[in-house]
Amino acid sequence: MEYENILVKTGDDHVGEIVLNRPKQWNAFNTAMAGELERALWEFDRSKNVRVILLKAAGKAFCVGIDVSEFSGKTVMEYRNWIGHMGKAMITMSRICKPVIASAHGMITAIGAGLVAASDLAIVSEDAKFGLTAINVGLNCIGPAVPVARSVGRKRTLELLFFGDLIGAEKALEFGFVNRVVPVDQLEQKSREWAVKLAQKSPLALQMAKKAFYLAADMDYYKAFECMTDNLARLCTTEDCQEGINAFMEKRQPVWKER
Repeated sequence: MEYENILVKTGDDHVGEIVLNRPKQWNAFNTAMAGELERALWEFDRSKNVRVILLKAAGKAFCVGIDVSEFSGKTVMEYRNWIGHMGKAMITMSRICKPVIASAHGMITAIGAGLVAASDLAIVSEDAKFGLTAINVGLNCIGPAVPVARSVGRKRTLELLFFGDLIGAEKALEFGFVNRVVPVDQLEQKSREWAVKLAQKSPLALQMAKKAFYLAADMDYYKAFECMTDNLARLCTTEDCQEGINAFMEKRQPVWKER
């Protein structure tokens, strides 16, 4: 599939890369890019050659939110459809089977912050700046606040949402917004290494873990345990599980089934 606002690449290491590619606009989301990102996520999820998805961005910023040049002149229903379209990838990342790692740098604001929060894992450079900044222009980032709240909690999310201030990479790490912070000149290498390491795990076990995690996230405490128990019981009957145990006992690298 051809794309105009993103770049896609699949390596021999089972990592699929999606690169936001509107660098002159600091990767501000327009309608086309939102749709392309959504399609690329599903395309990689269906690919037998991809086990892990790495989400990156070209230029000086990861993403600074929605492109305001598309903002004016819509009805309430048109705004609803437009906003829903812009935020769809944040939902899709939790619905697809394969893990998504955000590799982000520079300004990461509004929907950009939402994308990082919605990713399963996130690694950022030391120059990263996060914010739910729409309040500063009379709007709000209530959509991105949903995945942000799942990462950092209610009080911290509300502070970001109400004040629109920026926080640095180390503060984002302290909040639980991201998993790792690395030097600017090491982001590319460290992100790839992390993704490749994850891609070496059993694809089936990873995908079942992700599905079960999101399924159980809003369940009653005891029902969540039942859900996890059922999921693990099914995994125990798979070829990958037996291969993993055999490889461990035989002191060799496992050969996973393609998923």
